[in-house]
Amino acid sequence: MGSARGSSGAAVLALVLLCVLLHGEFAESAVYTVGDRGGWSFNTANWPKGKRFRAGDVLVFRYIPWIHNVVAVDEDGYNGCTTPPGSRTYTSGADSITLTRGDNFFICTRFGHCNLGMKLVVYAA
Repeated sequence: MGSARGSSGAAVLALVLLCVLLHGEFAESAVYTVGDRGGWSFNTANWPKGKRFRAGDVLVFRYIPWIHNVVAVDEDGYNGCTTPPGSRTYTSGADSITLTRGDNFFICTRFGHCNLGMKLVVYAA
C-alpha cells in the first residue's frame, strides 16, 4: 500500500514539473511588430538585426492589405521572389505568424514588391 502511494506521488510530481516547464516555454514567447511603427513595408530587411528570436515567438505584420501581402516561403521562394506550392499567403493587414526553428522567409508578392526588396528572413533559435 505504501509503494502505491509513493508511485502516485511521483506521477503527480512529474506532471507538475511538466506543466511548469511547458508554461515557462510559452511564457517566454515574445511578440514583435515587423518594421516597428513603420509596419511591413519596404526597407524592413534590416529590421531583425540586433534582435534575438526564438521558435514560438510571433511576428505581427501590419500593412495596407490592397497594397501588400505576406507570403511565408522557403529559401528558394525568398531568393527568387516566387511562391512555391504550399506557401501560405496572408492578406488581412494584421497577420500574426509564429516562428519555427531556423530560418523563416517572408515576401510580398504584390506589384513586384519582392523584386524591389520587400522581403524578410528571420532566424529563430
